[in-house]
Amino acid sequence: MRELHILVTGVGRRVELMQAFRQAALQLEIDLKLYGADMAGTAPALAYCNYIRRICSMTDPDYINQLADICKEDKIDLIMPTIDTDLLVLSKNVEVFEQIGTRVLISSADKIQICRDKNFTADFFEECGLKAPKTYNDYRKYDGEYPCFIKPKDGSSSINAFKVKDFEELSVYAEKIEDYVIQPFIEGLEYTVDIFCDFAGNPIYITPRERVAVRAGEVLKTKICMDETIIQESRQLIERFKPCGPMTVQLIRQEGTEIDYYIEINPRYGGGAPLSMKAGARSAETVLKLLCGEKPEYDKCNCHGAVYSRFDQSVCIDAGNGPAHPASGIIFDLDDTLYSEKQYVKSGYKKIAEYLGDSEAEIKLWNYFLEGKLAIDAYLKEIGAENRKSVCLDIYRNQIPDITLYEGVQRLLQELRDNGVKTGIITDGRIEGQRNKIKALGLESLVDDIIITDELGGIQFRKPNDISFRIMQCRWRIPFEQIMYVGDNLAKDFQAPIQLGMQGVWLKNEDGIYNKETVVMGNIKTIMNIDEVNA
Repeated sequence: MRELHILVTGVGRRVELMQAFRQAALQLEIDLKLYGADMAGTAPALAYCNYIRRICSMTDPDYINQLADICKEDKIDLIMPTIDTDLLVLSKNVEVFEQIGTRVLISSADKIQICRDKNFTADFFEECGLKAPKTYNDYRKYDGEYPCFIKPKDGSSSINAFKVKDFEELSVYAEKIEDYVIQPFIEGLEYTVDIFCDFAGNPIYITPRERVAVRAGEVLKTKICMDETIIQESRQLIERFKPCGPMTVQLIRQEGTEIDYYIEINPRYGGGAPLSMKAGARSAETVLKLLCGEKPEYDKCNCHGAVYSRFDQSVCIDAGNGPAHPASGIIFDLDDTLYSEKQYVKSGYKKIAEYLGDSEAEIKLWNYFLEGKLAIDAYLKEIGAENRKSVCLDIYRNQIPDITLYEGVQRLLQELRDNGVKTGIITDGRIEGQRNKIKALGLESLVDDIIITDELGGIQFRKPNDISFRIMQCRWRIPFEQIMYVGDNLAKDFQAPIQLGMQGVWLKNEDGIYNKETVVMGNIKTIMNIDEVNA
């Protein structure tokens, strides 16, 4: 399975976007690792990322250096900016990242500059053969009709954008907004066009949609409208702009004239872009395909007339002094949480050594493992016995392992049961192997429920998929906020529990296979020993 690492800057509230990329990776059978960059570590979309990376402000002189260090350390394949503040500085430093093997999903710096200044934007539309409202920079020279519209020259999200009814009101707003543009107010239907192009600026998706309901500049309800005029006008814009990846364009079709007036370009994923993805413009899949070297062609969305609406959802990013409810149920991970997975590895190597009749095989296999190599492959190649690989793998995978629970685990599980707390295990891995581990550890009699995710229908049900957690919650009939999850792997163990509103406890297992330093979200408690769960 191909593994890809994507770093999302300004991740903020882009939960839908993170979900879209996760779904795309599942569809394409790609092992996707999402890294969320944030100053405070409190953005809600971080709960939908594998890793959190703290970083300085985008305006800090050290911002690019810090980003580059993250890309080197985490082997980032792609940086994906999501807010306007980030665009210009990243576009000017694309070569810094290309030199370390990281691509930036961003258009050229000269085109970004056009989008950041509404004066340039209006002129650019005209150069593309499109209509745009006439722009003024001095309210005293405005000679257009009222109402008009005043907004910051480099603004976004409708912040400090106002509809003005007369000259007196215009003069008041002009004093409040430091650097503004004024345009005649165009009455009519508002549209957003979600555009996605390949890395060379060739269009893959052009999806116009009517902005039916809007809040603070972001769409709440939208209607897909595959209007041929808008699509052709968008092609004119694409031909001149050559966007790299996503671009969101806004226009107003003037009432009574059917003339389209173009007002804004955002060369990034817009907040409502996931709505177009749901309608068939699968740009998240396209990003992953492009990173894998594929060359997708233009694909027209066939969902004309479909209506989509959005809603807010809460996620706990800091539990403060502790959870509001005591845990009535605790779900444990298995490997490196209740026992040492290295014990299992050594047990398998010992059994392979016995089969091979080689007393040195066990230690050599272990040394290859410590070097990060495929130990069985490496050792069999060393002794010229590659033809025995399938037998060795069967021995390893189907062993009844020589493993024991961590000290204190059995006592803890018994104490929880005595106190009326439900206990369960959710574990990923090959069914036979996980069953043999559970049997060897005697866990069937120690916990109330055990789910091996592969038994639900295959590897696609492994964490961070949330289905196993939902099943456990349905069995127990305990609210999610009264269920605690204990695991060791921050990369995948805690995404579903956090998203579902569960309590989280990270066992920072220094001897674990997946122990990796990272930023921990505020609602995950960190422990060093399984005995601390009771505390």
